[in-house]
Amino acid sequence: MSDWLLHHETSIRLGFFLIVLLAMMAWEWRRPRRSLSLLRVRRWPANFGLIAVDTVVLRLLFPLLAVGTAQVTADKSWGLLNRLDVPWALAVITALLVLDLTVYAQHVAFHKIALLWRLHRTHHTDLDLDVTTALRFHPLEIVLSMLIKLAMVTALGAPPVAVLLFEMLLNATAMFNHSNIDFSPGLDRILRCFVVTPDMHRVHHSIHRVETDSNFGFNLPWWDRLFGTYRDQPQDGHIGMKIGLKAFRDWRATRMDGLLLQPFLKSNSNGGAQPT
Repeated sequence: MSDWLLHHETSIRLGFFLIVLLAMMAWEWRRPRRSLSLLRVRRWPANFGLIAVDTVVLRLLFPLLAVGTAQVTADKSWGLLNRLDVPWALAVITALLVLDLTVYAQHVAFHKIALLWRLHRTHHTDLDLDVTTALRFHPLEIVLSMLIKLAMVTALGAPPVAVLLFEMLLNATAMFNHSNIDFSPGLDRILRCFVVTPDMHRVHHSIHRVETDSNFGFNLPWWDRLFGTYRDQPQDGHIGMKIGLKAFRDWRATRMDGLLLQPFLKSNSNGGAQPT
């Protein structure tokens, strides 16, 4: 079964991605949580354009991505889990938890380190929040994230199946928790004990920096509670809160060229942005 999954990795991941993307789009259309401030035609071309650029860049720069690297690591018995000869099921669970914690720690670092924040803020300058925001990352951030992921997969000796499952889960939960979907507060309270929900993650996209620097989890919600970065609700309420960053509220937040230039722009004293 694991050999079949790995052999059909690309098809499985693409199919799963499209199913979740279309499901979230349909849910947003039927039951939106918030009214969007901009028409989708103003935002979606750049958001989808970024994921296309990111995919091409990764394929050009990396002969092996995460699952392929995990397979090489397993074949050569590299990494901690392989050295310790951990039982397969325990190795899979351990790898899923460690990889998710790595994403959390990386996310915190991208907020706290100025140079990394320049890369990551492309994600945060979206003026609305919906499923396409989950795709909105600068290519330079994607490359650096892949390097970190490959290093952790190799050092840990993560089983290839665990890496494939993690990639699929992270992709799906990111689209879920960025989605503009509405469901009952009671269900949200239950779900956020096990997974990052849209209401929990929306706080992270607040225009208020103290809220932007909270709720860093993409998949599991436990790390934020454990490390003291959890914030339950936005101060302005989910309907009244403003999404994005104060310095980027014009074409630079909505057009493809503006998004690609963002790491090379800095905020000025008037709240605008200028080239460095």
